[in-house]
Order: sequence, then structure tokens, then C-alpha cells
Amino acid sequence: MSQLFSPFSIGPLQLKNRIVIAPMCQYSADNGEATDWHLIHLGHLALSGAGLLIIEATAVEPEGRITHGDLGLWSDATEAALKKVLTAVRKYSPIPIGIQISHAGRKASSDVPWEGGRLIPVDRGGWQTLAPSAIQYSPDETAPQALDASGLQRVLQAFVATAQRAHRLGIDTIEIHAAHGYLLHQFLSPLSNQRSDTYGGSLDNRMRFPLAVFDAVRAAVPGRVPVGIRVSGTDWVDGGWDVEQSITFGNALRARGCAFIHITSGGLSPKQTIPLGPNYQVSLADRVRAQTGLPTIAVGLVTEPEQAEAILVAGQADLVALARGMLYDPRWPWHAAAALNGEVVAPPQYWRSQPRGLSKLFGATTIGQR
Repeated sequence: MSQLFSPFSIGPLQLKNRIVIAPMCQYSADNGEATDWHLIHLGHLALSGAGLLIIEATAVEPEGRITHGDLGLWSDATEAALKKVLTAVRKYSPIPIGIQISHAGRKASSDVPWEGGRLIPVDRGGWQTLAPSAIQYSPDETAPQALDASGLQRVLQAFVATAQRAHRLGIDTIEIHAAHGYLLHQFLSPLSNQRSDTYGGSLDNRMRFPLAVFDAVRAAVPGRVPVGIRVSGTDWVDGGWDVEQSITFGNALRARGCAFIHITSGGLSPKQTIPLGPNYQVSLADRVRAQTGLPTIAVGLVTEPEQAEAILVAGQADLVALARGMLYDPRWPWHAAAALNGEVVAPPQYWRSQPRGLSKLFGATTIGQR
């Protein structure tokens, strides 16, 4: 049996296969509210046959948005809008759905990528950004405001409230975003965290606030809801966050009941030098998995079914995630199942699309046509 198409459990959550659709920002919300774009986007991904679909980075408060178009889950209005989308998607797909909850920190108040992605100053319609320390992402940007004790408590409670809203929506699993240079990653990295209080300096201090957020979110939802985390395994900058610190962080998370760790990299500094290539982040996932024992999701230029299968067979990860590759080919799991002799769940309206010789691709009896 193909490892990619074998079942896997994240805590009590049963997945039919090891393919994860990674969270991908769409920058298409209206004041944080999901729109018809999200219905189209999530709707077709939900028919992909993947084992798990994770909704894009979802801001826990308005100031935590990367852009004006970011999805949010901080109010009754944002909750109602996402509920409408999820109700429609679930009517036609049984795929488990997760959500990534996030705060952008100093990378907030930015243009959407297709308009340059630059910081929008307050006098041009942006907002004051927040961070562990008043250190800007880029030298030509306005410095963020360092969070004080009351600000830290407000942000923590925003994560809690968003997690509770996600649970009310029936979300199957929650992923806390501590990667890609956003707020919780900013606390972890010594490049962005130069505080002199108990939240800065040593590794234990830099982990303190992200761990407090995890503990609060874990306590805010029932134990049957797995809570995991996404971490950048390295900043790709000398003197920054690295895989050894990620392992220490992972062990602290495991002791707190973390259900999984999703290993990506970079995003914290424009000085990063990333050795792009197939599987370029998989070695990070491999090391974290081996030394923490946490169920691990690997991601990063995994494009071919055989490539994903090899990662699992070698024990480098427990699940494999695709992001941009899934946007390019939303039926990637179907094609992977065909290549690896696996089966996927597909809606009966599409059963007749099975190519000749692949009558078991959808695990259903081939039907005729009137």
C-alpha cells in the first residue's frame, strides 16, 4: 500500500490519507469577512481528495491582518461569513477542515502581493503595527510598536477568542501560526526579539509568549480538537532562529499536548538566503520529527507523487503538505492516487471521469451513462 494513501490520525482526528492542503492567503476578504471567492476557492479544494484542508492564515484581530484583504475571525460578522462558506462546502465534501490562526505583527498593514506587498503607512490608510521589539522588518519601513504587558494579554485573548469561534464553526483542527516572520515567530527569533524583560533574551524567554498562546488556545477548546503549530525551522540568517531551537521549542510543545508540528522556513528577514530546490525544507522536518516525536508535516517544493511517497517511506515526516502546487493542480491527489495505485474520495458527480484502467481510483463502482 502507498504510504501517501494510508490513513493517519492527528489525535482523535482520522485522516484518510497523508496529503495536506497547506494554508494559502487569498487576500480576498472584506473587512475580515469571507466572500464568494472563499466559497469558490475552498469549494474546489475540498473536492481534491486530500486528507486535510487547512484554511488560510486567519487574523485574530484587525491589527493582525497582513493586508486589508486578510481573512479574519474576530467578530460575530467574520464568524457568520465563514460559517456561510463552510456550510456550503460541507454539503458536498466530507474533507476534514482545519484553520490557521495568526497575527502578522510587524508584517501587518501591507499591500497585497500583486500590488507590491509593501508596508502601508498610517497616513495612507494603514495601521500601527505591533511586535516584540520596535525593530522594523525592512530599514525603510516605520518601526512597529513594542507590545507592553496589556498588549500581550490582549493578543493572547484574541487567539483564544478566535479558537473558540473556530470550534463553534465545527473546525476539525487548529494550527497556530508561529512561522513566516509573523508575530509569534518574531518572539522566537533573536533577530526580531530584543526585549529585556521575561519575554526576551534567552531561548526560554523568547519561547515564553508563543508557549503561553499555545497553552491558552489548547485550554480554550475541547481535547477532541487537535491543536498544532506551524514553525519556520530556520530564518536562513546567521544568528537567527534555527533548527536546534525549533527542536527545543517542539519538545516544549509536545509536553503541552501539541498534536502536530508543521515545518516551513524563512519569512522573518529580507536578509534570508534560501537554498530553493525540491524538498528544500524536508530535512528540517526530518530533524524535528526525529528529536521531538511530534507528528510532523513537511512542505516545500514537493511537486511529484513519488517525491511525497519517498518522504514518508524514509520516515522524514508523517504527512506532506502542498500549497502553490495545489493551486496549480487542484486535482493533484487524484493524479497522485493514479500514479501510486491509491484511492481518493471524490463526489459521485465526478465518478465517470475516471480514465480507462483506473476504475478503482475513487474507491467506487464504475457507473454507466444514459
